[in-house]
Amino acid sequence: MTKEIFNSVIENIALELKLPLSKLPNYLKSNIEEIRLRVNSPLLVYAEGKDYFVDKNGLTVGNPKDALIVNMEQLNKTFQLICSYSVYALKEEIRNGFITIKGGHRIGIGGKIIYGNEGIEGIKNISSLNFRIAREKPGISDQIMKFLFRDQKFCNTLIISPPQCGKTTLLRDMIRNLSNGMNKPFIKGYKIGLVDERSEIAGIYNGIPQKEIGIRTDVLDSCLKSHGIIMLIRSMSPNIIAVDEIGGDEDIKAIEDALRAGIKLIATVHGYSIDDIKERKSLKDLFSENVFERYIILDSSRGVGTIREIIDANNLKNLLREEEII
Repeated sequence: MTKEIFNSVIENIALELKLPLSKLPNYLKSNIEEIRLRVNSPLLVYAEGKDYFVDKNGLTVGNPKDALIVNMEQLNKTFQLICSYSVYALKEEIRNGFITIKGGHRIGIGGKIIYGNEGIEGIKNISSLNFRIAREKPGISDQIMKFLFRDQKFCNTLIISPPQCGKTTLLRDMIRNLSNGMNKPFIKGYKIGLVDERSEIAGIYNGIPQKEIGIRTDVLDSCLKSHGIIMLIRSMSPNIIAVDEIGGDEDIKAIEDALRAGIKLIATVHGYSIDDIKERKSLKDLFSENVFERYIILDSSRGVGTIREIIDANNLKNLLREEEII
């Protein structure tokens, strides 16, 4: 991420908070993943696994008591900026607990949940905002694509990763490569159906993907995975369906429908290893039926997004040599 991306994000933040954030050093701006605004709490940014408290002069301080304290007025001003002063126009997004802004960045919302006859109807008394800065790393999957094929056919692939270790970034780049096709290794272009439940992968803003997801990719944005997979099967004839963070029983049922239709799958799940996830109740059937042919294991041992292993499900051997760990 460049400092220019960071600077474009803070245009959506109240001036009293934007100014100190704009004074942060460029090396930090380029690595910030989150900006946290909580009422009556210190201004905070998160980068490379560490919290940084920010004071009124744009300096990072160790003691949160020395940081700039975010007040309710600043929080409300920021919320209005995010919504372009039209909260009603974003009612559906707000119901889901986040808003996507230009650039594909997602802002999580904390506050009082309003329930109605159809479940959550909105959020009021906003008490916190979490700016999650979308990070693209085009080419991050280039070196591993050759491992995801057997006899020139794409293997159903599951990315296993702890939180904030780059699984969505990797998934996005795999989609880009599969959709565009590659020359080395040679990969023809595939029709990809992407169910982007939390608007994190494509970063749709006003109907336009803000991230590189390839020329043959169709997106269902802000759609439940269980609904989106079935919709794609019925209407878009994808070769491969991509989804993030599977786990619910309805997700698994829809995935099984896709597999029966001859469609290949890329998915992600939170976890630390194959053993960590294979006994989970909702995933047991997928493992017992040997649905996945490749497992990609991420961690942060060599920095966020380290691709530690690519496991062949047939023999559980790691296809990566030590020098190939990314």
